[in-house]
Amino acid sequence: RRCAGSAGPERGSRGGAAMDLFGDLRRMNKRQLYYQVLNFAMIVSSALMIWKGLIVVTGSESPIVVVLSGSMEPAFHRGDLLFLTNFHDDPIRAGEIVVFKVEGRDIPIVHRVIKVHEKGNGNIKFLTKGDNNEVDDRGLYKEGQNWLEKKDVVGRARGFLPYVGMVTIIMNDYPKFKYALLAVMGAYVLLKRES
Repeated sequence: RRCAGSAGPERGSRGGAAMDLFGDLRRMNKRQLYYQVLNFAMIVSSALMIWKGLIVVTGSESPIVVVLSGSMEPAFHRGDLLFLTNFHDDPIRAGEIVVFKVEGRDIPIVHRVIKVHEKGNGNIKFLTKGDNNEVDDRGLYKEGQNWLEKKDVVGRARGFLPYVGMVTIIMNDYPKFKYALLAVMGAYVLLKRES
């Protein structure tokens, strides 16, 4: 076992770090390896339970989203992390910021409600627009759709953290970085030994 201060043998290539990783794995006995794999599985399942808990508490299918474009500047910038709620009893009002899905588009859109039409039976139709856009969102809706309804709403912005979501944007723009980061995190959890 090496001490924290010892450097170990020098290696001239980047493959040296990978060899150390596999060497550490080989030196672990089966019991240690099973323990580390279970530890990793516990971290992943805890994260999933927290996510599902947030879905229940907020009423939103996606309680945290990242702003991917500059269409809402100066209110929100690319990379801001938004916290959403979606309680169906709350009426939608002009001026609030909603996250909505449109048929035919995979990624939800974050824009402001600019017009609301409320009928006597409680049905609401509304129109959205990005603060930084010149025109309303009718061009973004599916063909023939002029208004959004409550069923289209994923959530409403209740708070945000500036630029925290840039990590997500970088991982989407550079998939190799994402896989490298996941591999490093997985290796750290598997090889971390209790002191």
